[in-house]
Amino acid sequence: MGNNAISLEFMKTLPKLPTLQSVQERKKSGRDLYATGKVLLVLFLLALLTSFFAIVNAGERGVLLKFGAVQPVVLEEGIHLIIPIVHTVEKLSVRVQSQEITAEASSRDLQDVYTDVALNWHIVPEETYLIFQQIGELDAIIQHIINPAVEEVLKAVMATYTAEEIITKRGQVKTGVDQALIERLRPYHIAVDDISLVHVHFSNRFSDAVEAKQVAEQEAKRAEFVALKAVKEAEARVNFAKGEAQAQQLLRDSLTPELLQRQAIEKWNGNLPLIMGGEGTKLLDIRQLMEANHNGWNRGDRAGSFQNVP
Repeated sequence: MGNNAISLEFMKTLPKLPTLQSVQERKKSGRDLYATGKVLLVLFLLALLTSFFAIVNAGERGVLLKFGAVQPVVLEEGIHLIIPIVHTVEKLSVRVQSQEITAEASSRDLQDVYTDVALNWHIVPEETYLIFQQIGELDAIIQHIINPAVEEVLKAVMATYTAEEIITKRGQVKTGVDQALIERLRPYHIAVDDISLVHVHFSNRFSDAVEAKQVAEQEAKRAEFVALKAVKEAEARVNFAKGEAQAQQLLRDSLTPELLQRQAIEKWNGNLPLIMGGEGTKLLDIRQLMEANHNGWNRGDRAGSFQNVP
């Protein structure tokens, strides 16, 4: 009995032998750890390999920096070989950018002008490294260069026109803004593609004044039309009167004594007319009537009236 107890106590002190299941689990975890290490190694090698290359996408240009210093080189679209840590590449878009700006200016006659501008511009591709070195990235270009330049140019151009001219000469105003903005942005390596004056409006006071002026002009044109109509009608009446007078003159010139005598004979009813005048009543002598009509018709000299005697 004593020997058996000692054997049992000795067996308890011995380390437990691993089972088959535990051995398999240890082998599986080892394999997983090895696979993970391989994946991490591959990723590290790929990252190390890609660090030797820089990719410039379509519509972009790359600025090459050597230990942070800008190099006078512009990287075109595509893949470029670089030295990791030594070189870095900053990318800028050279595509057309659209910028909407609202600016306030004053006209030559001191009217407030509010203009909504749509500007299309792009970075000059060959000068990308210069604009990055002097100004910075896209946000800095817009905030520090584009917006102030548009506001300055609008104020300068609008000040050369009156408020009415800004409306009536809109095309000329746009041309002036285009030329001034191109000259203003060119030293900053920015090219202007197009600028549109989307909306130009004035203060409410000026709008009311323009409306009142238009109403007054319409009333003036209406009054002018009425006056011209009256003149034309008067001229028409004068011309009609002249025509009537000329017709009467032609008629008087065509009434010869022989014609009057013949017409009198054709219309005679057989009764001799009497002449009522200062010498009393006497019978009409047709020949004397013809002679009197021939001599005094143009003077409108009519001594009496006729009255048929039955």
